[in-house]
Amino acid sequence: MKYLFTTLLILISISTFGQNNLEHIAEIEAYQTSENKKFSTAETTILTQKDFKKFKSLNFYPIDLAYRVEATFVRTPDEKPFLMSTTTERLPEYVKYGEAHFKINGKLLKLNLYKSTKPYSEPGYEDYLFLPFTDLTSGDGSYGGGRFLDARIPEGNTILLDFNKAYNPYCAYNSIYSCPIPPKENDLDIRIEAGVKDYKKY
Repeated sequence: MKYLFTTLLILISISTFGQNNLEHIAEIEAYQTSENKKFSTAETTILTQKDFKKFKSLNFYPIDLAYRVEATFVRTPDEKPFLMSTTTERLPEYVKYGEAHFKINGKLLKLNLYKSTKPYSEPGYEDYLFLPFTDLTSGDGSYGGGRFLDARIPEGNTILLDFNKAYNPYCAYNSIYSCPIPPKENDLDIRIEAGVKDYKKY
């Protein structure tokens, strides 16, 4: 009886784990579909007119849940605001809000999360955190200027980072935009083969 009970618990755990994975994959697929829709719609695209006419789809790395991690979040309340470099002369002011500590493929990693000192004009962004990063794919599969992740201020001491949703800055597609350059401390010594790849014009 004890054996049967243990076996049943294992089967339930496996089933739940598999179901959760399917839900995560479906969520990422929906995100990719939404991104492609933005780029292929005249009212929301950031592409140049020439590129828009030829656009088919963004190129994503295969979905890999190994790059969906629950990181330990460490608040850093005594940081001083700084001016973040961009691809133009624009210098937006940010403050380091916290750190995300996590592992990918057994490697310990850390990324800083930043908060704009200027309130966003759109409602709903009061708890928005900005996470720009580079990694070993930058310039070798993904955009050389790095990629971004969106995050929200967590209620506890963990924060979810899903690199399958890593996206390119606007200037990767159109030079009229001014884009933040990821700080050097957010350069990961690992290949993050997840999220969007470098944009190739058709």
